[in-house]
Amino acid sequence: MGDAVTQIPKPIWRQLYAQVLAAIVVGGLIGWQAPDAGVALKPLGDGFIKLVKLVVAPLVFVTIVTGIAHMRDMGRVGRVAGKAFAYFLAVSTLALIIGLIVANVVRPGDGLDVDVAALDSGAVATYVAKAGEGGLVPFLLDIIPSSILSPFSEGNMLQVLFLAISLGTALAIVGAPAQPLMNVLAAFQTGLFRLTALFMALAPIGAFGAFAFTIGKFGLGAIANLALLIACFYGTAILFVCLVLGAIARAAGFSIFTLLAYLKTELLLVLGTSSSESALPGLMARMERAGCPKAVVGLVVPTGYSFNLDGTNIYMTLAALFIAQACGIDLALSEQLALLAVAMISSKGAAGVTGAGFITLAATLSVVPSVPVAGMALILGIDRFMSECRALTNFIGNAVACVVVARWEGGIDEAQFAAVFRDRNFGDALPPLVVEQDVD
Repeated sequence: MGDAVTQIPKPIWRQLYAQVLAAIVVGGLIGWQAPDAGVALKPLGDGFIKLVKLVVAPLVFVTIVTGIAHMRDMGRVGRVAGKAFAYFLAVSTLALIIGLIVANVVRPGDGLDVDVAALDSGAVATYVAKAGEGGLVPFLLDIIPSSILSPFSEGNMLQVLFLAISLGTALAIVGAPAQPLMNVLAAFQTGLFRLTALFMALAPIGAFGAFAFTIGKFGLGAIANLALLIACFYGTAILFVCLVLGAIARAAGFSIFTLLAYLKTELLLVLGTSSSESALPGLMARMERAGCPKAVVGLVVPTGYSFNLDGTNIYMTLAALFIAQACGIDLALSEQLALLAVAMISSKGAAGVTGAGFITLAATLSVVPSVPVAGMALILGIDRFMSECRALTNFIGNAVACVVVARWEGGIDEAQFAAVFRDRNFGDALPPLVVEQDVD
């Protein structure tokens, strides 16, 4: 492996973002020209996402544990968590409100005059069943794992967060006697990052298979169906990123467009796989590389994946009102506010994986009787095309949140931060990025 600081930049064809982009294009062409072949490539995308999910839970666990344990100052841990959750609540609520406003102004569902009785409620039965597996109290109780290993075997990220924060706090209180365990966890984390690097080399294959399946299964023509809803969602998400997150970024001393350029590899990976979780390890590594404190990154980014889902929030209110409008149901302001309140709760804890937004929407509609859950059948066919935008917006929102909280904490390495966000130096002058290093 070449020197991490002075290595010569790789040719563009060897750079991961270029490979992922090429894979998306080729996959799309195959799905378009040979739909059956595209559908048959689905296991490639599924397999890659499973590989990433294999390392996400333990990587998040050790990162949070070591980050909190090194803080030692429990007041600082509480302060960082408090600032993060205040930010999550404010921005997530704003995203829900914006989706509600756009739906009322554009009214994409008007004119469809859908007969609710004629809808295929069986098509969404699986999502409703998943959404209805518990209410708010069971959801809160589910945060507590049944055993030490169950969060990892079940892939329950909220339980991983609970266990990691608890153990990190305990180790911080113990202090010096816990150092041997801290050394083991630090070595384990290094190994996990190297394993992630090995898996990330397969990202173009995963993106190729996932995108070929999407186009092969639904076809280019499917994108045109219900085009106004798709256009509204994409347009709202783009405006949210550029204007809302852009304003927040500017207030924190950086450009949202520089951040997007810095994260181009991860963004393309999210686009290809429709899963923001696939880029979680890369996002954490890049935020540290840009000067954000490891402890802040380890606490804010994984937590944001469950509690700061801007794209999912925009989708939920926009899709819910679309269904109501399509079914000829005129929701009163009080009903819309009730929908907003329920969505604020049900959106918390949604996983950053494909389909989570649809399940969360089912959970919201299940407790708002004014809008028929069966109406979700209207958007089932195009949900896959909106999942990419949800994942991208969620991902960008969490990147911004990490920098903002780190800035509030005053712990940013200003030299590294300036190298990325002022000088746009994404490589040579910065510490090595583990997930993108070549493997010997």
